[in-house]
Amino acid sequence: MKEVTVYQVDSFTKEKFKGNPAGVVLNAEHLNTEEMQLIARELNNSETAFIFRPDLYDPAFDYHVRYFTPTTEVPSCGHATIAALYAKAKEDQLDTCVIRIKTQIGILPVKIEKEDNDYRITMTQGTFGLSPAFDPSTTQNIIRALGLTMNDLDERCPVQIASTGHSKVMIGIKSRSVLNSLVPDSGALVQLSKEISCNGYFVFTFDTGDPDILTYGRMFAPAIGITEDPVTGNAHGPLGGYLIHHKIAGYSGETFEFTGKQGETINRIGKVLVTVQVSNGTPDKVSITGDAVSVFRTVMHV
Repeated sequence: MKEVTVYQVDSFTKEKFKGNPAGVVLNAEHLNTEEMQLIARELNNSETAFIFRPDLYDPAFDYHVRYFTPTTEVPSCGHATIAALYAKAKEDQLDTCVIRIKTQIGILPVKIEKEDNDYRITMTQGTFGLSPAFDPSTTQNIIRALGLTMNDLDERCPVQIASTGHSKVMIGIKSRSVLNSLVPDSGALVQLSKEISCNGYFVFTFDTGDPDILTYGRMFAPAIGITEDPVTGNAHGPLGGYLIHHKIAGYSGETFEFTGKQGETINRIGKVLVTVQVSNGTPDKVSITGDAVSVFRTVMHV
């Protein structure tokens, strides 16, 4: 029988039962893929992160991290990375440092900042990429499946896929009230995901009523078992690059920074700080920063 240490951590918040919950398994070295998938299904968070050392010491990275939804493995996850490194910092009582993690999208530096005996985590995401805007027919199918109309769309925001390692469809709309009233057709989104090779749909608006919050968002990914994700790091990071690419958001110097909120309609609101390093007007490096809070720590026998 295998014994593993398991945390439940709420990311992008300092208040328990808000933000985005993630499972974290700290000593996953002896688990196989089937066991990790079963644990992720049992914990039933949108993602669970599994941390393990490489079999042989490799100076290129400190830990290997794998991510599972309740139904499948995914290449990367923002909130689960925040949760995983927060749990690791708490468990080992780390000081401020940078941890290099190996993921399916490459080796990523994660900064752990210790403040007042607690931690804040910054994850550098993968390379920003943007697919061409969808044709009118596909765009119509996407917005219909989300419960939107063409009139709801923000004309500055083409509907297209953006990614920093785990792609999302970006859908900018005009109204926060419309955002909060959405009831997507999950079956239609699942079918569309097969057609467009992208599982996540991030609907966002600039209608926030708060000068400190640039966007409110909601994210749906039923094709990978996530009806609605509370607060999505791997949507906010690509959104930062998307806004720079389309010259929608202003910035000074070579850095664009904004805060996005998500989770309002499901009472799990949280905040993501996004930082985009800009080179010659082009998004270069994207990072997300978030708080976290531990909900419980336990030992599981597998």
